[in-house]
Amino acid sequence: MSLSKNEREKESLNDSDICIVIPTFNNEKTIASIIKRTLRFTYQIIIIDDGCTDRTHEQLSPYLDKIIIIKNKRNRGKGYALKIGLLKSQAMGFRYVITLDADGQHYPEDIPLFVEKIKKYPDTLIIGSRTLQNDNMSRNSTFANRFSNFWFYIQTGKKLPDTQTGFRLYPLRKIKYLKLLTAKYEAELELLVFCAWHDIKIHPISIRVYYPPKSERVSHFRPFTDFARISILNTVLCIATVIYGIPLRAKHFIRRITQ
Repeated sequence: MSLSKNEREKESLNDSDICIVIPTFNNEKTIASIIKRTLRFTYQIIIIDDGCTDRTHEQLSPYLDKIIIIKNKRNRGKGYALKIGLLKSQAMGFRYVITLDADGQHYPEDIPLFVEKIKKYPDTLIIGSRTLQNDNMSRNSTFANRFSNFWFYIQTGKKLPDTQTGFRLYPLRKIKYLKLLTAKYEAELELLVFCAWHDIKIHPISIRVYYPPKSERVSHFRPFTDFARISILNTVLCIATVIYGIPLRAKHFIRRITQ
């Protein structure tokens, strides 16, 4: 009996070294849908409940026997939740982790795009790229992303179309630096910069994005506070670029041309 395309994709992903990590904080309206749709592709799912205070735990209850749920006693921030998920995946022996958000913005149906890409480029970082001209994307998000893209180029010499997306595939064997400077929203940018400094190849892929109405979506991005934190982080990273990033990139360059 032949398997359907979805069954083949699920069988392939369950047999692979890929785990899905989804951090969540007060996403009671969207988390169940995200889990249900992700389960179409794999049972290798880790949910990080980052101190939820709404009804998220009730939405997670039907899936207790299907996935791994790690609960933080209090909200520690997205960066901290991601670190917990990456460390847990490493401890379980996975080679890769795909991360996606729990707010309904990402399409779990795009997971196979990451799987196909990593088959072509093993042990690379695959980063989903949204369309910044999306009609539903707020001006704050668009500006913040372009701002982040600019400083990422200054800090690494690499251009990426979307440095703030949370839909990514991380090569766990290549990521050795998990003691992040920040535990908040901007930790994803920090991790991306350090991957570039350590000569981890980065490949962007186009992904779909959905911005639910404000009545449905819970966003924890605080324009003033988080933008200020990103600015401070970029200042620190620019200093680190001079004393750490550039020498490290030079070392990798010399190694490549002498091999």
